[in-house]
Amino acid sequence: MAQGGSTMGEEPTWAELLLIFVLGAAIPTIVGGAVIFSLVGLTVWATAPLRRRRRTRSEEA
Repeated sequence: MAQGGSTMGEEPTWAELLLIFVLGAAIPTIVGGAVIFSLVGLTVWATAPLRRRRRTRSEEA
């Protein structure tokens, strides 16, 4: 049985390669930035009572 056409796909153009590269770089950057932003926010939120306590002690002294 004869096989019609090529079994391999066409090579991507430079624009498609650039788009793949940009998306491949942007997605981890966005996800990583969101994770870091969340961790910093949670840390600030969790340590807020400690900072408040320290501030009142330093004002009393």
